[in-house]
Amino acid sequence: MAQAQIPRKLWEHPDPSSTAMYKFLEASNRKYGIDMRTYRDLYNWSVGPKRTDFWAHLWEFAPLIHSGRFTEVVDTTIPMENIPSWFNGTYLNFAENILFTASSDDPSVRTKRGKEDDKIALTEIREGNTDVRHMTYGEVRARVGLLANAMRKMGVKKGDRVAVVASTSFDTFICLMAITSIGGLFSSSSTDMGTKGILERLLQIRPKYVFVDDWAVYNGKTINLRIKIREIVAGMKDVSEFEGVITQPRFPGKPADISDIPRTTKLEQFLENARGNSDLIFERVAFRDPFLVVYSSGTTGVPKCIVHSVGGVLVSNVKEGAFHRQMGPESILLQYTTTGWIMYLSSIQGLMYGSRSILYDGSPFMPSPKTFLSILEEQRVTHFGTSPRFLQELEKQSIIPRELFDLSALKSVITTGMVLSDAQFEWFYDHGFPANVHLANISGGTDLAASFACENALEPLYVGGCQGPVLGTKVEVYDSLIETGPGKAVPDGEPGDLVATASFPNQPVYFWGDDSGERYQNAYYRRFPHVWTHGDFIQFHPVTGQVFFLGRADGVLNPSGVRFGSSDIYSVIEAHFPTVADSVCVGQRRPQDSDESVVLFLKMKEGEHFTESLVQQIKSKIAQERSRRHVPKYVFQTWDIPTTVNLKKVELPVKQIVSGKIIKPSGTLANPESLKFYYQFAKVEEVLENMQKEKIAAKSKL
Repeated sequence: MAQAQIPRKLWEHPDPSSTAMYKFLEASNRKYGIDMRTYRDLYNWSVGPKRTDFWAHLWEFAPLIHSGRFTEVVDTTIPMENIPSWFNGTYLNFAENILFTASSDDPSVRTKRGKEDDKIALTEIREGNTDVRHMTYGEVRARVGLLANAMRKMGVKKGDRVAVVASTSFDTFICLMAITSIGGLFSSSSTDMGTKGILERLLQIRPKYVFVDDWAVYNGKTINLRIKIREIVAGMKDVSEFEGVITQPRFPGKPADISDIPRTTKLEQFLENARGNSDLIFERVAFRDPFLVVYSSGTTGVPKCIVHSVGGVLVSNVKEGAFHRQMGPESILLQYTTTGWIMYLSSIQGLMYGSRSILYDGSPFMPSPKTFLSILEEQRVTHFGTSPRFLQELEKQSIIPRELFDLSALKSVITTGMVLSDAQFEWFYDHGFPANVHLANISGGTDLAASFACENALEPLYVGGCQGPVLGTKVEVYDSLIETGPGKAVPDGEPGDLVATASFPNQPVYFWGDDSGERYQNAYYRRFPHVWTHGDFIQFHPVTGQVFFLGRADGVLNPSGVRFGSSDIYSVIEAHFPTVADSVCVGQRRPQDSDESVVLFLKMKEGEHFTESLVQQIKSKIAQERSRRHVPKYVFQTWDIPTTVNLKKVELPVKQIVSGKIIKPSGTLANPESLKFYYQFAKVEEVLENMQKEKIAAKSKL
């Protein structure tokens, strides 16, 4: 990409001055006597020498329900690896802020403004749109109070962990609100995760109770989870804190029979402990107190248990939801996710603004993507969260949403989880969705429960990447060739490692079980002192300021010292080779290799054939659109590509295997058996020799 070349402009807000972000900008100008006019002005102020002014004004401009006062926002002299305290002296509760609104006169007082009892808070839709139910804010509060009081009666208190293995149902949301209202910690895993992966999480955090759905619905199948429940109970037998499993009825009024499973109780029986008391009591905790445990991908080992603070997540959500995403009481959010992904948190945080969240359980492809898309029209969705893979499927199947459905309510489509190709940006506006819809490509992650780069309404949207860095997080690009020691920023337009060079409030407070803090420091601060290294390979556009995510830094391709991201290869294949269903591109460097080789594996669509002609066409197109140095040395056919249970393609295990390592896959992989195929390529020369012998043998038979 030439530095001076500006990508095609696709969208811009018709009236940026009407947005909450612009109003905050103007209010900040008045309060602090500054003259900000653009998003970049606002961003630079939010991460500059006066960044504490930004956070103090955010706290005042969009108040959270809290008590207590802070004397300083944060001590900026404390190195960020020491995880400095933010808003010290304030106390708040996650569930209270989700279910109520702060009084503008006194933030310690909660109101129902925008969250009236009779307003719909949640809509639950099961696969195929066959079962649609609604729950009002009043009903939610009553159910949260009942479950929280039942938990209290059974000894659950501040600091205790409660986990779910469940779908995105009403019951799961109620459980999240109940445990956090007490001041406990919540952990979630999806029902499609293997028992091994679930126990890898649970055995580390040692929860008091585990709430598990009794049935799962996915891809047209109804799955009895009694075997999994029994395995969880057995796996937790040596955990002294564990009291038992509570089963959530996936089909209301038809709970599964669990009478023969030990230490297991139905939800309706557990609720009897509350004796009908649904009074809401919120335990306000310190800003940096924990409330949520999430997990690293853990594709090659036991996952890290990342602990997030109540205040850090709430204040970050105010910034992203209200300002970047423009959410309010009129918003209706459908974020497709499982409970095992950080986007589950995103799917319900809109309730902070009095919005409605749609909880979808099942496959978006069953019985067809059209059925799933019809929800956008029927529920008047304003914010739709999805993945590049889903958009890619729409394009492949020639499904044009704007021609099939009334999308007049839709304001934004948010995509994350993998790189969104340039071709998908253009398809979105040229064919797929209405021109006024804001395509919000975002990237962040589990580690920060937020974004590093996302959308904003004050700038135009151009083809590629994310619009810009998120407010309040100082994102820079460091030279990737520096392995250790002080890092060095590279000029805009040059690729490198994504780093954050100043503390931010939503840094995780610790890793569970990491008493020395060594794992935490190794995860983020081992490479560059005093600088958070995230592990993504990115670059800034020198003119537009877009942030391009080129791949994972640990999976960056580096043949002959030329560094590029796997997305450079994927985008070419996705744009020009429709017979390829999916692909995975990794670097191979074995102990005996003097250089890295790029290896590309292609998974063909059903009925299509892998041929030498196809390989040459792909290599030629990559050379044409990228460079000759981008051309893979090897191209092979594969029958399965490893993904997480959230369908994120994972490259690192494949890279390690073809580089000669033996790995132990964790339960977070949806298809760990797929890895066996790749071990043969650690001896790629033998594979090529055998392929040549097969060709000769085939010709001799003709």
